[in-house]
Amino acid sequence: MSVIQVGLVDTTGALDAALVEAVAAALNIQVMRDLSQFWNVQATVRYLSNPKSIPVGVWPVLLVAKLPPGEGGVHLTKKNQPYSLVIGTPDSNDWTIDASHETLEMLVDPSGNRLQASRAIKIVGKDTEDTAGEFEYLVEACDPCEANQYAYAINGIAVSDFITPHFYDPVVASGTRYSFGGNITRPRQVLPGGYISFTDPQSDNLEQILYLGPKPVLRNLGPATGSSLRMFVDGKTYDQMQKSRKPNQALAKRCKAHRVIVDKAALQQRKSY
Repeated sequence: MSVIQVGLVDTTGALDAALVEAVAAALNIQVMRDLSQFWNVQATVRYLSNPKSIPVGVWPVLLVAKLPPGEGGVHLTKKNQPYSLVIGTPDSNDWTIDASHETLEMLVDPSGNRLQASRAIKIVGKDTEDTAGEFEYLVEACDPCEANQYAYAINGIAVSDFITPHFYDPVVASGTRYSFGGNITRPRQVLPGGYISFTDPQSDNLEQILYLGPKPVLRNLGPATGSSLRMFVDGKTYDQMQKSRKPNQALAKRCKAHRVIVDKAALQQRKSY
């Protein structure tokens, strides 16, 4: 199995280059250590210093200052090769979680059309539960647990939680991890701040359970159009998710403190050689 190469590149020129490089290193660990435990993915992530030069064969995650409505997420080139667009600004480091999110989803489903059949769900009060029938779920590795409050840290960099393939299991099993961070505790659970998209075999429309308010809501997105199902869903959802995003200040504080300590230790360590 060949190794996929992902490159993180700042196109804005406004971000701290050392931070972007540290984020690329953290994503590399996440992909090689965490993601590969559960998903059949072999990949590396590296820092690209020149936004005007993308090496052949590298799937870029492009950090941009702003985006037109509905343009965020993973896209496909004219040759159907994936790349990702992520808003990154110096006033917040939340972009590290977004970069992780898009990197993981791009690796788990490069084409954006992967569907997984599993038991149907319905909204009951402030939660969802299984119901009769089956849906085909769009495999988006981070969406059900994408809120910043579920993120975790790697070497002082905040990264996104993600689902495991057990997320689509028919029933709950003791000791099973449904998301890497353990935030999701049963199959097909949608956490506050997340969503799940699916097709009902009896309909040509894409539907979605979106959990941004006090309780989840069911949305009919209509017949899918465009290059991929994921791009269609992102076009209908991305802006809402960005506007509803709440910072994880506690994690951000811990990450900043960690980086300060590690940077000081690195300077001290250099004196040993």
